[in-house]
Amino acid sequence: MKSILEVQHISKEFFIGGEKEPYMALRDVLSNPIKRLKQPPKQIFKALDDVSFQVMPGESLAVVGKNGAGKSTLLKILSGITPPSSGKIICRGRIASLLEVGTGFHQELTGRENIYMNGSILGMRKAEIDKHFDAIVDFSGVDRFLDTPLKRYSSGMQLRLAFAVAAHLEPEILVIDEVLAVGDADFQKKCLGKMDEVSKSGRTILFVSHNMPAVQNLCSKGVFLEKGKMKFSGKVEEVINLYMNNVDASRNTWEVNAEKSSNVYIGKVETEVIGTQPKQKLRINTVLNVNDEFPASYLAFYIGSIDAVPLMEAIPRYEPFINFGRKGNQAISVVSEILLPPMIQGLYTLGVWLGSGHTNTLDWQKEILTFEITDSPMEGRTIDFPRHAGFIAAEAAVTNYSNT
Repeated sequence: MKSILEVQHISKEFFIGGEKEPYMALRDVLSNPIKRLKQPPKQIFKALDDVSFQVMPGESLAVVGKNGAGKSTLLKILSGITPPSSGKIICRGRIASLLEVGTGFHQELTGRENIYMNGSILGMRKAEIDKHFDAIVDFSGVDRFLDTPLKRYSSGMQLRLAFAVAAHLEPEILVIDEVLAVGDADFQKKCLGKMDEVSKSGRTILFVSHNMPAVQNLCSKGVFLEKGKMKFSGKVEEVINLYMNNVDASRNTWEVNAEKSSNVYIGKVETEVIGTQPKQKLRINTVLNVNDEFPASYLAFYIGSIDAVPLMEAIPRYEPFINFGRKGNQAISVVSEILLPPMIQGLYTLGVWLGSGHTNTLDWQKEILTFEITDSPMEGRTIDFPRHAGFIAAEAAVTNYSNT
């Protein structure tokens, strides 16, 4: 049997550094030929370096690696969004991609119109879209807003609609990036169930995620990337173990790498474990960058095991913050403390959610930091967290807030 997808020695290079070249007329070049020679040289950054693997029909392949490993670049090349600098891809089927919320959608068109437009982009005929239209609408849950322009949809609604189109229009290969992290827990469960159904129907899935339980449940094989190079390809259990062994030790500072146009977003997070058990706390300083006035908002924190099994959530009590400093062009520092329950020694992950109300997501940074528990009443014990572990509500409070 031939493979449905072959990746042969793929590399992708980007130019970084160097000053932006100004517009120069011919007279400028002739009058000052030395000026162009003084420009600092651009550097070449290899996002991918000689990556090769193949996928058989019906296989579910996980692409695993730390942030910056080249996972999303690889999927964009496979989806035809950007070409490789070298190498070749042989694809024997149609590819449907879900890489970013709203990819292939038009904000001025309605949900109904976007279903047909996105389906056409994926290579589907109108009759094929008609056949699956009701199932797409039912899965996405946007039937009430079907004839509303997409610009009125929340990011979660756009994600549901995008996933529903990609999953129901029967591509031979379905490519899913970490974009599913935008959805809530119920929708993620629903998506994973649909992906499992798609896989069992004989179609092929490429799945990028930091959620190791989801990777283990859905995929049979995996590829591990590190700094653009493929370090390992094989059984998913071996790929997960390699990933877990390469996880950094405690990382107590995270900062957004580029400014956003959102009214408000999470700009920086710092953590510190203070005290000893049974009164040990996790202190979190969250800096919110504010570009414009934003609604009364809430912070929530999610703690999981190092392989992303959710363990507890904490929503601080902070009435003063809700009404504090909601004007634009400022940064707000919010210091929260979570009273930790007795925890086994080891590394844990932290995610930060910012929203208005309890459902509208303004920003969500998942598993951005790790922290280490060294003082434990259960010293010396280990535990293999069950894959169905759920949330424990932890006690938390805001202790300080101020302009930075």
